[in-house]
This record gives sequence, structure tokens and C-alpha cells, in this order.
Amino acid sequence: MSWFVRKDKGIQTPTELKREAPDGLWYQCPNCKKVMHTREHKLNAYTCVHCNYHEKIGSEAYFSILFDENEFTELDENMTSGDPLKFVDTKAYPDRIKTTIAKTGLKDAVRTAYGPVNGRTVTMAVMDFNFIGGSMGSVVGEKIARAIDHAIRNKTPFLMVSRSGGARMMEAGFSLMQMAKTSAKLALLSEAKLPYVSLLTDPTTGGVTASYAMLGDFNIAEPEALIGFAGPRVIRETIGKDLPKGFQSAEFVLDHGFLDFIVDRKDLKEKLTNLFRMLE
Repeated sequence: MSWFVRKDKGIQTPTELKREAPDGLWYQCPNCKKVMHTREHKLNAYTCVHCNYHEKIGSEAYFSILFDENEFTELDENMTSGDPLKFVDTKAYPDRIKTTIAKTGLKDAVRTAYGPVNGRTVTMAVMDFNFIGGSMGSVVGEKIARAIDHAIRNKTPFLMVSRSGGARMMEAGFSLMQMAKTSAKLALLSEAKLPYVSLLTDPTTGGVTASYAMLGDFNIAEPEALIGFAGPRVIRETIGKDLPKGFQSAEFVLDHGFLDFIVDRKDLKEKLTNLFRMLE
């Protein structure tokens, strides 16, 4: 066993020759605090291999998980928000949009695309929480409406992946109008007898929950996703009572009849394929 014994004492490596692990090589789960290789985490559909915690992800990750070989065609990719109300808070709304675009590389809080999912062409809209809290403004509503139009024209199933804090306050009434517009478009999708599956992820709240997120032929969710209209703190302060344990979690909402089932992200692609086959 001599190969385990260091024969030369005082071996030192010069600083310039020392190698450190590159940034991003390891991922620490925020839930169980255990560490795993970033590549392993990605291959596991961005879920923890130790505790199955579902990391919050956006459109880029969902597209890579769902579309075959990550091949898809994006719709209306350059659409950006206007400033109908000349809104200013700590900064002017157009400046906030420009800053967020530069920071995130996204044009708004939703991306829409179509492509093969297990060989079946699916049109989908996926929200990005990193863009002003995934808030629903005019662009979000318009892109979803156009994606539904595309699904109807091409007779494809439609998938909506929601992750949002609700309506975008900088657009006020214009934002609220998107609830009616998207709901009306989904009614046309139903009349065309095309499948619609709504996936609610963490968090899905506000006007998004009150409109397209809850109108699916199947409403499904990821484990432990926060789902509600107003947040737990607002409700607690309004009614003056403590809320039930796990209130507004996907499991709580499922138990009270507002969801059809909860799906692990690793099984999502296969589950969606089966659902679309059933609904045809």
C-alpha cells in the first residue's frame, strides 16, 4: 500500500500553478443545503437529487426540458411593452423595461413557441418571473393571445406554464384587460376542440391565477408551488386569523379541488404527452 504514503516531505505548489474549481460547477440546494454537480442538477430537470426540491426556472429551461432536442420556433420574440399611462415610480416605466431587458436578456415576462414534444407539435407559452416578477402586462396578454391563435390555425395542443406575481401595476387597467382577452381566446380554443393544459409553478398568483392559469382542460402544478390570488400575508391581515398549515401550496389547493394533479418536473414531458393524447 506504499502508493498511499507521501515519501517526499514539504511539497508545495506555487500559487500561480494552483487550480480552483470554476464558478457554477456545483449547485447547493436551497432547501436541504446539500451540494450536487450542476450538470447532474440540470439533467435531473433542475430538481434536487437529494430532496426533490424543484428549483424555480424560466422559459429557457422549460423549453429545453419539453421540446425534443430543444428544437422550437419562437413566436413574436421581439415584442416589447409601450408606456400607455406614462407611469413613473422610482423610475420611468420605459427605463425600467430597458434595464430589465439588459439584465435578463428577455423582452418581457412570457415567451411563446411551438415545436415537437415527443414527436407531437405543441404550442406553448412560458412565463419568466425574472422579468418584473412575471407580471402580466399588455405584451404578456398579447403574446399568449397570439400563441392561442397559432394553436387554432395549426390545430396543435396548447400548454401554458404560469409563474407570476399577478397584474403589472405600471399598466393598471390595461393589464387587467389581459385577463378577459386571454380567457376569450381560450374559449375559442375550446370551441375548436383543441387541448389546453395549464401548468402552475411557484408562484402563480393574482390576475394570472384568476384567468388563464385556472382555465385548462387539465390544471396541474409542480410540487409545493405557491398558488393563490392574494398572498398569505395579505389574507392573514385581512381576516385577522392564522392560516392553515401549508395554505396555498399546490398540495393544499389539490386537496380542495382546484387542481387535477401534481406532477414531478422529471415526469412532465411524458405526462403532457399522455394528456394531449387523451384530449384529442
